[in-house]
Amino acid sequence: MISDPLLNKAASLAKKRNYESALRMLKDEEERYYGSFRFYYLYAVICLYSGNYVEAKENFDLARKQKLKDKSTMLGHAVLYLKRMNTVQAVNYYLEVLEEDPKNRIAKKALSVIRKYSASEALSDWMTQERLSKLFPKIPSPGIDAKTIITGSMVFFAVLLFLFILLTGLKVINPFRQKNERATADFMLSNQDRNAPVMVDGSFGYILTRDEISNLYDRALNLFTSYRDEAAKINLNRILESNASESIKERARLLIDNMEVPGFDNFTRSDNPSYSAVRNESLVYRNVHVIWNGMATNVEITDEFTKFDFLVGYDTRRTLEGIVPVTFYSPVKINTERPLEVLGRIVILENGFGLEGVAIHQSGRLEN
Repeated sequence: MISDPLLNKAASLAKKRNYESALRMLKDEEERYYGSFRFYYLYAVICLYSGNYVEAKENFDLARKQKLKDKSTMLGHAVLYLKRMNTVQAVNYYLEVLEEDPKNRIAKKALSVIRKYSASEALSDWMTQERLSKLFPKIPSPGIDAKTIITGSMVFFAVLLFLFILLTGLKVINPFRQKNERATADFMLSNQDRNAPVMVDGSFGYILTRDEISNLYDRALNLFTSYRDEAAKINLNRILESNASESIKERARLLIDNMEVPGFDNFTRSDNPSYSAVRNESLVYRNVHVIWNGMATNVEITDEFTKFDFLVGYDTRRTLEGIVPVTFYSPVKINTERPLEVLGRIVILENGFGLEGVAIHQSGRLEN
C-alpha cells in the first residue's frame, strides 16, 4: 500500500490500466523521487504491465539497490529474464524468492511453467502476454484517506492495548515482542572467550578491560538482534582495534559479515553518526553506513563509476562540516545545483576517509 499522494494517484491510474498517464505523471517527478524505492518499484511494475520491458528492468535494478531482498522486485527481475528465455537466471531469482517466502504463489507457478515447458520452442509458444502477465508482481494498492487512517489507527491501538493488558495479566506473551528476531546462537561468546578475552602482547588502538570487551560484544549482539547493524558495527570495530583476543575478533568479523546493507527506507536514523564523530575516530566507523546531507562538486561520471567531492553539511549553504570523496561504482545522475542525501559506507583512505556510495536522494524538498 502507498500513502504518498502522487504515487497513490499513479497507482490508482495503473490499477485502471491507464498506464500511459501513470508513467507520464511519475516521469515528470523523477528527480524529486531520486533514491526512492517506492518510486522505482512502482515505475518498474507499471512499465512491466504496459509492455515497456527496457525501462522496467532499469527501474527494477534501481529498486534492488535500495532493497536487495524485496520479493516483488526479485519477481520483476525473474519474469524479465523469463521473457528473454534466460531460464537459468529466472530460476535463480524464483528460488531466491522462495527462500524468503516459501509459500509464494507466483514463484511456485513460474517454476512449474518452466519445468513443464522446458524446451525453448515449447516455452516460446506458451509465452503470450496474457499468460506472462500472470507472473508479474502486483501493482501496489493505493493508500487510504487520512480520516480512515486515523480512525483505523485508533481502533487498532485500542485493540492492541486491550490484548496487551489481557495477555500480560495472563502471563502468556508480550505482544510487542519482535517476531522475526535474528538467530544469534552461532555468534555467542564461548566460556573460553569470556575467560581469556584479552591479548597481552601487541600494539592496539584501544586498551580494554576484560569486562569492557565482553560488554561491548554483548551490546553489539543485542543491537544485531534488533536489526541495528550500524550501531552494532561501531561496537565491534572498537573491539577489532583493541587488545581483545583473536578468537573474539574473529567472532566480531563473522557477525559483521552477516549484516545487511541498508536502504533509505530501513536505515535507523538514530544510529547515524555525525561527520565530526567519524573524523575524530574514523577506524571505529570503518564500513559503517551513514546518511549525510550536503552538496556535490567536482563530479566525474563514466560508464563504470561516479566520483565527486561531497560538501557535508553544506546543503543549507551556511555551514561546511567537511569534504568527503564519494565513489559510486555505477553512473549516477547528480544535479550539482541541488542539495542531496548520500547513503554510503565509510572506507578508510591513506589521507583520511571516504564514502562508497550505496544510494542518493536528491529532491527540491531538501532545499527547505
